[in-house]
Amino acid sequence: MLIGKKEIEVRYAETDQMGVVYHANYLVWMELGRTSIIEELGFKYADMEEAGILSPVIDIQVSYKKPCRYGEKVTVTTWIEEYDGFRVTYGYEIFTGSGDLAVSAQSKHVCVLKESFRPISIKRKFPAWHEAYENHKKQPIETE
Repeated sequence: MLIGKKEIEVRYAETDQMGVVYHANYLVWMELGRTSIIEELGFKYADMEEAGILSPVIDIQVSYKKPCRYGEKVTVTTWIEEYDGFRVTYGYEIFTGSGDLAVSAQSKHVCVLKESFRPISIKRKFPAWHEAYENHKKQPIETE
């Protein structure tokens, strides 16, 4: 399983009146992590979009554990939690500058035609992506 890492310096504009990162900014950081892991696999979202395909979020789950603050360098880790040829679920953990877990999350995506938003098979439309996702997704824990 590939685990991507993206370091982000918390900017003042990302914080709220309490001096902590505003909750919606973690979603932006997750997108940065997702884009980064896709690039580590050798692909680009822009190429998919040029082919007339979009990858909208269809579900998102976020658990906030500890705040991140202005000036910290946080780390976003991203991996492919689940993949079935149509849908992909990315897993995320965001760590504070001191290494504490700040956020754990998952986002689920499906690929659709830009013109109609009809779902497409990643396996058929992008076989190289399919193979990479199959090879790098999280493997189920074997039980006896």
